[in-house]
Amino acid sequence: MTFKERIKSEMMVIKSLGVVYGDIGTSPIYTFAVILLLVQPTKETIFQILSMIVWTLTMLVTVQYAWLATSLSKRGEGGTVVLVQLLLPYLKGARLAAIVTALGFVGISLMIGDGVITPAISILSAVEGIMLIPGYEETPKMILLIIAAGIAFALFAVQKNGVEKVASAFGPIMVLWFFVIGIVGGYFILQNPEVLRAISPLYAFEFIVQHPFIAFVILADVLLCATGGEALYADMGHLGRLPILKGWLFASAALILCYYGQGAFLLSHPEALKSPFFEMFHTLVPSLYVPLLLLAVMATVIASQAMISGIFSVLYQAMTTRIFTHFNVEYTSDELRSQIYVGSVNWFLFVCVIAILFDFGESAKLAAAYGLSVAGAMSITGILMSMIFMVKKEYFKMSIAIVTGTMSIAFFVSSWMKIPHGGYWSLIIASVPLFIIVLYTQGQKRLYASLVPVDKDDFLEEYSKRYRSGDHVDGTALFFARNAEAIPAYIAKTMFQNGIIYDYNIIVIIKTTHEPHGITTHLTPLGEALDLLVIRPGYMEKLNVEKLLRERNINERSIFYGDEEIVSDNIFWKMYSLIKDLSPSFVSFYNFPHEKLIGVARRAKI
Repeated sequence: MTFKERIKSEMMVIKSLGVVYGDIGTSPIYTFAVILLLVQPTKETIFQILSMIVWTLTMLVTVQYAWLATSLSKRGEGGTVVLVQLLLPYLKGARLAAIVTALGFVGISLMIGDGVITPAISILSAVEGIMLIPGYEETPKMILLIIAAGIAFALFAVQKNGVEKVASAFGPIMVLWFFVIGIVGGYFILQNPEVLRAISPLYAFEFIVQHPFIAFVILADVLLCATGGEALYADMGHLGRLPILKGWLFASAALILCYYGQGAFLLSHPEALKSPFFEMFHTLVPSLYVPLLLLAVMATVIASQAMISGIFSVLYQAMTTRIFTHFNVEYTSDELRSQIYVGSVNWFLFVCVIAILFDFGESAKLAAAYGLSVAGAMSITGILMSMIFMVKKEYFKMSIAIVTGTMSIAFFVSSWMKIPHGGYWSLIIASVPLFIIVLYTQGQKRLYASLVPVDKDDFLEEYSKRYRSGDHVDGTALFFARNAEAIPAYIAKTMFQNGIIYDYNIIVIIKTTHEPHGITTHLTPLGEALDLLVIRPGYMEKLNVEKLLRERNINERSIFYGDEEIVSDNIFWKMYSLIKDLSPSFVSFYNFPHEKLIGVARRAKI
């Protein structure tokens, strides 16, 4: 490897720290404090808690995600959608395929539910550190909430402009963050090195045996140390596996030093229960506390940004694979496919974040509700990975995946106890995209079942007669269809009933592939001045159809598409109709010029 290549490789590692590890990197701010609300901090229990934390990080993040999940990819891409796409070709039964697809739907929805609480808890927990500044101990809760809401508003407001420029600074900031929390944690470990005995898993087992009920209850809070671990896999396609794994070596070392440093600090300062993280820093370097607080706020903003970008990326995958209704998508980067902006989703998330901030009021209460969606998403990952390794006959990895998946399910079941304490927020928010996905996919099936297509051979026979005998409109026309063998009725209506046939006619089909990237096109003659153009983009491609057409020297004059008017007596299908009416058509989604679009209305009763 040349010096230049080595520098580029190391820069990717630094970038991964900014893009991937913001969420999990800020979890030490609140994790220990939340667990101590339920456990009396004696020397024995501190060791036991530390053991549970380090082995949760090891099994769920290092083993389940850094090792197993990142070994499964499609052209370097990762995430729940990728796992589903990897597994589906191996499944023969329609029912099993439907179950796996449903798990994918739930996984996408849970990520969105989790994505709302992440900015709220991250930003508020950092802002609450203001109360340790001399003279600001009695800062009213409302002032803290207003500050947190202002930071959240600024975060969501800049999304429209894209974050590519500021993202270049994320990596160095997180490098500094991990370096600082690791050094300070290491200092307190040196003051009380006995705390390192808690690396042994025996302390965790001891706590589980001695206090089985309490252990089960605090599993949901221990999981907070691993929130954001799923980003190792979800963001793999943006940065590559190797930079992410190298970044995890650095981040995990800093996190473990920080957690064990908090444990050592508590052994000598048992009164520092409310915020051991900030009090540890305040005790060591009070003069540098304010700069550290500002660094913590920046780190939490980075953590929130990573989650927002992740939600946009997942929704884009869902839209291109036609399991989610189309939204107006703005591309904020010419280079990074993941950098997109969906205005309606952005402000929906913001409203939810503000509602949650003022409903819970403090980070400790937010933490009592946080983690349910994370545990659910991790459980789904464990299940899908176990199935993939089984069908691939990689039985060793399958057995390890079953172990980590079972652990994830145990954390998930424990998290159910959070539902009455605010965990219902995650479920309520996650239920919105899940409801839309189910309603949209089922509505699409009913809609296309009600639209009787024209047989391809019959259509071509009639087209040949009409084209040879009739007058033609000057120029080229595009007609969009879903299936090459069944011609949509609106095309026949346009050409035969309305007599609109152009000099050159092209039926266009866009079929998203199971691969994340790559675009292929295939032009097939169907008849005189009639061709079939099949475009097959990857499900993460930023597709520019007009550019593809220009590359084939196609300059269309008009673009026809079916515009369905849905009639139904069923309340759910009326809702589906409303969603379709409010959503841009798929031709608008692919940014065709509106002056060329011609929608041909069709009435469909479902």
